[in-house]
Amino acid sequence: MTASKSSRARAQRAQANAARNGGAAGRASGNGTAVKAGAPVKAGAPVKASAPVKAGSTPRTVAARGGAPDRRGPRGPAVEREVAAEARATGTVPLWMQLATFALALAGLGVSIYLTIAHFTESALLGCSESGLVNCTKVTTSPQSYVFGIPVAVLGLVFYVFAVAIMSPWAWRWTRREVSLLRLAAMVAGIGFVLYLLYAELFIIGSICLYCTSVHAITFVLFGLTVFAAAAWGIPKRQHG
Repeated sequence: MTASKSSRARAQRAQANAARNGGAAGRASGNGTAVKAGAPVKAGAPVKASAPVKAGSTPRTVAARGGAPDRRGPRGPAVEREVAAEARATGTVPLWMQLATFALALAGLGVSIYLTIAHFTESALLGCSESGLVNCTKVTTSPQSYVFGIPVAVLGLVFYVFAVAIMSPWAWRWTRREVSLLRLAAMVAGIGFVLYLLYAELFIIGSICLYCTSVHAITFVLFGLTVFAAAAWGIPKRQHG
């Protein structure tokens, strides 16, 4: 009688131990650690959860970055080079170039308007000397102040009215080959006329006009920027159709 009770007690303790071992194994599997069948689980042993791996990351990328996926976007130096090449192909110049040439054209137009008014009103130019090398009156009243019977001041006014239109940001963004060629041709003609006027002032008249010289300088800068834009960003290709 006593022996049978002891056997039943040992059997119950064995079943309880087996149940506890099975619960520990189930908790370990739930935390992400693989437990081999038949392997005993020690009581009190810590169980580490497996590190998650994001979808789309390759083992090589994860290993190279210590488990972190490669988060670099699609844009990079190659894309920037493609954008710059496309800008050169279409002849699109940056905004600073558009605004700089437009401001210079407006300045040239303002001086040309003043010279035209002074020519027809026969008034002296403000702040300009009338003796020595700088003599505005001698220059503006000389025979060289007319070309084919047209006052040079009027020709300058017409040129800069056109320059304001062709140098405006809207004209720069109009990526047509004809517009770019017309802008370049206008600047070449303008710089050629300026060289003639400089020759006339220095070698024929013997005096210079400060206002005329300012217009000449503006024309030189516009010519340089226009040629630079054509060389750096190109001229748009001819559009078919």
